[in-house]
Amino acid sequence: MLLCARSIKTQKKKIGALPFHQLIKSFASESKIGFNYDAAFHGEIQKRKETSTYRVLSNINHVINNQGPKAYTNDHEKVIDVWCSNDYLGMRTNQEIADAIHAFVDRYGVSSTGSRNIAGHNQVFVDLENSLAQLHQKQACLVFNSGYVANETTLATLAQRLPGCVYFSDELNHASMIHGIRNSRAEKVIYKHNDIKDLEEKLNRYPKSSPKVIAFESIYSMNGDIAPIESICKLAKKYGALTYLDEVHAVGMYGEQGAGVAAALNISDQVDIITGSLAKSYSATGGYAAGSSSFVDFIRSFCPGFIYTSSLPPHDVAAALTSVEYLKASETERALQKSAVRKLKDMLTDSGIPFLSNQSHIVPIMVGHPEFGRLISRDLIKDYNIYLHHINYPTVAKGTERLRVTPTPLHNDEATLKHFVNALKELWKKYDLRGIDHWRANGFSVNEPCHFPLVA
Repeated sequence: MLLCARSIKTQKKKIGALPFHQLIKSFASESKIGFNYDAAFHGEIQKRKETSTYRVLSNINHVINNQGPKAYTNDHEKVIDVWCSNDYLGMRTNQEIADAIHAFVDRYGVSSTGSRNIAGHNQVFVDLENSLAQLHQKQACLVFNSGYVANETTLATLAQRLPGCVYFSDELNHASMIHGIRNSRAEKVIYKHNDIKDLEEKLNRYPKSSPKVIAFESIYSMNGDIAPIESICKLAKKYGALTYLDEVHAVGMYGEQGAGVAAALNISDQVDIITGSLAKSYSATGGYAAGSSSFVDFIRSFCPGFIYTSSLPPHDVAAALTSVEYLKASETERALQKSAVRKLKDMLTDSGIPFLSNQSHIVPIMVGHPEFGRLISRDLIKDYNIYLHHINYPTVAKGTERLRVTPTPLHNDEATLKHFVNALKELWKKYDLRGIDHWRANGFSVNEPCHFPLVA
């Protein structure tokens, strides 16, 4: 209080008998003495711009029609082909989902009205969670507002309540998993990507009796490669660890009923915890975690990302449930997607365009420079009416900048495929970009044959 009084007296001496407008100005200038926050923000942004890693939001307005993966730009005058959507199976155009949304809006309105613990819980949540638990052969499931939230809050909470818990995390795990593990404040051990030997060496340093969680993904979104799930599960059993598998980029597309890669390998029962997204192949909103009844009750009771937020509105949950049930029964979308991926990979190889080898639906076309990635994305939309966003550091390592392509069932049209690949060929020549031989010479597995079946 004494210091405060002295400060006021000092200010009075400085101000004297100033007019009112100068008095206000004086206080404003005094308040600016200290840290310049806007300058700091501007400086950080400038660093991104100087390294070609500054992100710009593209105004893409998807449309529903039978002409392929079309969208309008912001002025709605230019129609473009979209090649990087996470609507992996084209379910955003599904009429059954649209009908479910309309029916629930008409009956329940547009708001959840609160958190799940207060007024935002309803029967459609129960139905969706039961459906997802059945899909993954688990006892229970909990739905969150997004896949990011599901991972971040579950991983942050899990280790906080398991004394001495250690996380073993794949070095290429998604940011949601990285931040969840970091926020748990538990000890973490990073193992080399998909490296079973390295993982075992690190697990072997800890007593079998101590709690451990191995966190990994089934399909890694930037490389499209698939984890050795069965081998990891065997190590987990050997060393007494829980397995935490993120199937975000696999659910809906792989395995019986679209249950993911673990289901395709017939080892879902060996995985302790499975998380997924409802916003990619299911074209809805939300994420989830499935596991034992005790695990799900635990995260429901302790995860702040579940407890302290308004829940999804009923129509969003109904959309997700309709999509999950639809894709349990329909194989058409999965078959068409895989066919489009196969066609594209074959055409890229024939044209000398390098992409990372994998047996998934993700096609990472290798550019190798952030500025060229930006220029290619710019030229594609400006000169060829194609939207494809570039991926730069820090999302991928420097020197491995790429175009992440995700063909959907809507990309099977021969003319659409040829237009896209021809555009890339011209831009590779324009910017004198490196081809398949360069990437192979530098140790990358590129352009290996795709074995997905073709659909006539």
